[in-house]
Amino acid sequence: MKQLKTFLLLCAITFSYLSVQAQDIHFSQFYMSPLNLNPALTGVMNSEVRVVGNYRNQWASVLKSNAFSTYSASYDQKIPVGRYDYFGIGGTFWGDKAGQLDFKTLQAKMSASYSKRMGGYRSKSHYLVVGVEGGIAQRSIDFERAQWASQHDGEGGFDGSLSSGENFANDNFIFPDFSAGLLWFTVFNERSNFYIGSAFSHLNRAGQSFDPETDLPLYSKFTVHAGGEFMGGGKIGLVPGVVALFQGPSFELNAGASLKFLLSNGKRGDHQSFQLGLWTRLANRASPFDQDNATDANTTIWADAVIVSTRFDYNNFGLGFSYDLNVSDLSQASNGNGAFEFSIIYHIKGEEKRDVYCPNF
Repeated sequence: MKQLKTFLLLCAITFSYLSVQAQDIHFSQFYMSPLNLNPALTGVMNSEVRVVGNYRNQWASVLKSNAFSTYSASYDQKIPVGRYDYFGIGGTFWGDKAGQLDFKTLQAKMSASYSKRMGGYRSKSHYLVVGVEGGIAQRSIDFERAQWASQHDGEGGFDGSLSSGENFANDNFIFPDFSAGLLWFTVFNERSNFYIGSAFSHLNRAGQSFDPETDLPLYSKFTVHAGGEFMGGGKIGLVPGVVALFQGPSFELNAGASLKFLLSNGKRGDHQSFQLGLWTRLANRASPFDQDNATDANTTIWADAVIVSTRFDYNNFGLGFSYDLNVSDLSQASNGNGAFEFSIIYHIKGEEKRDVYCPNF
């Protein structure tokens, strides 16, 4: 029975990934991967330059060396325009590998934004931001590592020397990808802010089939996200956040909050803080062990994971770590193990005197 559940888990993960997550990467620490969240976040920061790195490893408890892994690196900066407004420009590169067949995606993209002040003044203002991005992506897969029914040896194993009877001439393809986004943020003071944004990804719906004769367009994705930072007058504050993703028939929601503890008073440019957060992720994929819902995967919303996160900021550096605790029925095979993530952010601050306070990412 345990082997059967493990097999079902592998099937569920594989088909889920190929149908949904293979199209788009996602990070539990979405708030520490701004350019992958919304192109309108390009250049929205309390510095002149921002460099970000993210790494995610998932399902290692079941897939071992074939675990899913995702990495991303981005660079963006803001350029003053007039007295109050800004341009933002940036670039992102990310890669993703999944499963035994080394299903890989690589993408390089450029993004740009324009931040327009709609009212207020330096320490209390309202901004509307418009962003766009475009890039090139490549998908590849190693069909030679696949196992087929014709290679079954009759004793519960596979014989790779037997012919699979399958012929795949194309094991990779390249496609363009374009997205756009909007963001509104309000700064109440130097320590408190609120933002809400949306993004529309895959505007061109590029083909995703390894067979050139098969039409399989990439689903467009709609993202809605919001959050903020509310420190009040003390050294403890709340940093809530939520993101909802709609892509084709699939839906995902990640929501929660962190408690932020200030460790320094911020004088002479010194800033130290620590965050501890708790989040939950919901999805509409049906459980592979729930036979009643197995044929109607897109009508049942269920808890996928509980996420524990930490973040430490020291002057220009930010370090984040999170761990996903699997709470779905897949936990019967994964023993509750899900994914871990590591994020790093580095800000470069210049000499500009009219700096606008922004949400902290």
